[in-house]
Amino acid sequence: MNTLKTIVLMGMLTALIVAVGGLLGGREGLVMAFFFALATNVLSYWFSAPMALAMSRAQPISEAEAPELYAIVSRLAEQAKIPMPTVYLIEDDSPNAFATGRDPAHSAIAVTRGITQLLTEVELEAVLAHELGHVKNRDILISTIAAVLAGVVTTIAHYGMYFGTSYGTSYSSGSDDNRPPNPIFVLLMIILAPIAASLINLGISRSREFEADATGAHLCGKPLALASALAKIEKLSQFRPMTAANPALSSLYIAQPNQAGWLMNLFSTHPPMIERIIRLQEMSDKNER
Repeated sequence: MNTLKTIVLMGMLTALIVAVGGLLGGREGLVMAFFFALATNVLSYWFSAPMALAMSRAQPISEAEAPELYAIVSRLAEQAKIPMPTVYLIEDDSPNAFATGRDPAHSAIAVTRGITQLLTEVELEAVLAHELGHVKNRDILISTIAAVLAGVVTTIAHYGMYFGTSYGTSYSSGSDDNRPPNPIFVLLMIILAPIAASLINLGISRSREFEADATGAHLCGKPLALASALAKIEKLSQFRPMTAANPALSSLYIAQPNQAGWLMNLFSTHPPMIERIIRLQEMSDKNER
């Protein structure tokens, strides 16, 4: 199912990129946009995880540097019966984490320094179990590709504004191909492109967070610890907003990065935290019966 979703996602974003190219550059722009979209899809499939890690400024961390963190991840990976993922650290005081990768054999987990300092060991274990839940459920590929391609779309929309402006200033009345794009359409694309990307992320991300919560709670055996961690992350992130978060990658994190700006809000793809906490509490109640 995730494979089909990935194909549909790539097709939709390819069509969007080609449409933008055709609108801004006519037939030449359409052809260039098609090859650009094709190259983007290939690169995003094979290199989306490294791109996401680079965009989030995550750096690999060794077992010698974080023995306790490695011990928790190793134990949970064995419990989940998946290969040990590569561990990365994001130098940010805000508590957050995400998983990425092409498949369980090529996965990575990135945590902020803040989450390792602000959560208890039990809560940190629950968060890491949630991230390994994404790996085990094999939804990391489509979510990472969606995030990276969303970043590409917003970049195209951003530069399209300048392209349209410069193209308009060099307008020549000799040919239809030289006519500047309608500024209304340029404005619409600048607005609609990131919205389209966020809607794609929205359709992918909301249900997967609930599923990863459930899988993570099962792996660590402590649904209330994950509920406590989520509540603490939401509260503390208000006082320590992320400085390293890229808006296009917001769907990857365990909690929506608390960062000012309309673009970050545009990419809000997580279900309400209170709903996630209530489900975890209900799971705990069922386990106790």
